[in-house]
Amino acid sequence: MSVSIVLADDHPLLLNGTEQFLKTLRFNVVATAQDGNDAYNQIIKHEPDIAILDFDMPKYNGIEVAKLCLKKGIETKIIILTLYKQEAIIREIGTSIRGYILKNDAMEELEICVQEIAKGNTYISKNLNENIHLGDPTNSVENLTVTEMKILKYLAKDQSSSQIAETLFISKRTVEKHRSNIIKKLDIPSSQNALLLWVQKNPQFFSS
Repeated sequence: MSVSIVLADDHPLLLNGTEQFLKTLRFNVVATAQDGNDAYNQIIKHEPDIAILDFDMPKYNGIEVAKLCLKKGIETKIIILTLYKQEAIIREIGTSIRGYILKNDAMEELEICVQEIAKGNTYISKNLNENIHLGDPTNSVENLTVTEMKILKYLAKDQSSSQIAETLFISKRTVEKHRSNIIKKLDIPSSQNALLLWVQKNPQFFSS
């Protein structure tokens, strides 16, 4: 079955071009929108497998739409397609959104992004990965506690802090404290965004 998609962008030419590109790849574009409110309504109406949203749209931006969907328990997986390189967007990977693609990379990466997310994985543009230093994974994993390694493994499964807290029978605040300790021990700059990328780049630690 073809993957169903709602597509939203406030620039008509870019919207039409991306729609036609997706159709040539045999994806089923069920609706388009030019602002965040309409995008949200189209997602509710069509319940697509995936929604590809521009970040900077009128009424609601792409992340705001994604958070509304998460709050309402909508199962549509969200991809943000934008010109912007923002750590705030990366921090939403695995929670409100599943993919983050730069528009400059869309021709090369959008197809594989959709395919990976349809399979339940996450995807981040290669250029974003390459521009963020994530530390040496062999240096300090051994310094993590048993609980910290458990949390990393759940992060590798795209679980949120709330989901991890429920699974481990601890508070969300405790999970966030462990996250902070993990970041320090792994010598990862920045915060949750880099931690999520570190997890994605080092699957060898989460095979068991």
